[in-house]
Amino acid sequence: MAKHSDDVRDGFTSKFGIICAAAGSAIGLGNIWRFPYVVGDSGGGAFLLIYLGFIVLLGIPVMLSEFIIGRRGQRNAFGSFKRLAPGKPWYLVGVMGIVAAFMILAFYSTIAGWTLHYVIQSFANTFAGKTSTEITRIFEDFHTQAFLPLLWQIIFLAMTAWIIFSGVKKGIEKYTKVLMPFLVLLLIIMAIRSVTLEGSYEGVLFLFKPDFSAVDSGVLLAALGQAFFSLSIGMGALITYGSYIGKQNNLGNIAVEVSLADTLIAILAGVAIFPAVFAFGLDPAEGPGLIFTVLPNIFHQMPGGYFFSIIFFVLLAIAALTSSISILEVVVAYLTEELNLTRHKATFMAVIAAAFVGIFCTLSFGTLKNITISELGIFGLLDFTASNLLLPLGGLLIVVFVGWYMKKKDVKEEVSNRGTLKVRFFDVLRFILKFIAPVAIAIVLFDSLGIIDRLTG
Repeated sequence: MAKHSDDVRDGFTSKFGIICAAAGSAIGLGNIWRFPYVVGDSGGGAFLLIYLGFIVLLGIPVMLSEFIIGRRGQRNAFGSFKRLAPGKPWYLVGVMGIVAAFMILAFYSTIAGWTLHYVIQSFANTFAGKTSTEITRIFEDFHTQAFLPLLWQIIFLAMTAWIIFSGVKKGIEKYTKVLMPFLVLLLIIMAIRSVTLEGSYEGVLFLFKPDFSAVDSGVLLAALGQAFFSLSIGMGALITYGSYIGKQNNLGNIAVEVSLADTLIAILAGVAIFPAVFAFGLDPAEGPGLIFTVLPNIFHQMPGGYFFSIIFFVLLAIAALTSSISILEVVVAYLTEELNLTRHKATFMAVIAAAFVGIFCTLSFGTLKNITISELGIFGLLDFTASNLLLPLGGLLIVVFVGWYMKKKDVKEEVSNRGTLKVRFFDVLRFILKFIAPVAIAIVLFDSLGIIDRLTG
């Protein structure tokens, strides 16, 4: 039987450490390339205003819900539900989160491994003197082969495991308190370089000029979905981190500050990337290819591009690492607390299992590319299942749990730190969690599964 002694649990020692860890969980590869493009392609400043509204209305309350469950339950995603709803099937929400986290770690480590490879390529100045066609071919040759992508994937998982081995205080908190400020510093350097390039102004307009004529139902759905997915909601990471937050910390403030940090860094990434893309007359609509084909082309053309190429791919690897730390911790916390394994053994088992599944994800771009289910490769299938099904469904059930199942006094006690804080927003929060958030997340779920398109088509 698993130990349930709360006073021996590891935990965060500072508010700054909590924010760095939780923001690091939320800020990943998608923030660096996807968010800026979605902003620019969906009305620029108009989309940004709508997105910020959804962050306040939906993102912060849902994040706060996860923190409430974790700190109240003092366990992992599975154990917290089991403790707060004994004898009820709510623990299945935790199971979904752990399964989603495992699947995400498996395919996420594929792309994260690519970033490590490109750090080395940047140091080696591989892209100097190459045409855009040659740079694209380098990427195609690399990510479709077997050995190198697998090697980098294993190295990335080993780096993640190294941090998780050390625990919350000496591992997650210690490293994210260094990595996150370094990430922000690198982004600021990149942004300054980007906006000082000749012709960069068009990229700034692409990001920030409000175009309300572009706002339609599709843009509203994109903003709603981005607000949900960008905050690392629904996979148990924030429940797990919430269980490590001390009773003296203000959960409401932490949720607001983490959401703000996530949004500001995503916007800063846009300022670092898109003015440069426009300055060199390249297409911003490249998705993942923007990172591995378009940007290397830009770097080798700009003054000081060698150094900025290194800076960019290092910050990209850091963003991937801070996210993967939280993802792995979801699985490890379950194994240590529910199966009573040591942290070292749990980490080793989780990483080996993720590496095994991850190998198939990596090879699905090359050797195994012909293996498909419903036209999705192995990588795409795991991505779709976790991102389009498990995460929004988990988020929906989380807000229903806090809004409808948990006792009002228990929720208020957690948010108010047992009555020591004035919580003027509580009734508003309660209303959002009971009525607005479930509807909004259901819309995200239906949209991600293509149900809305079929109904409106």
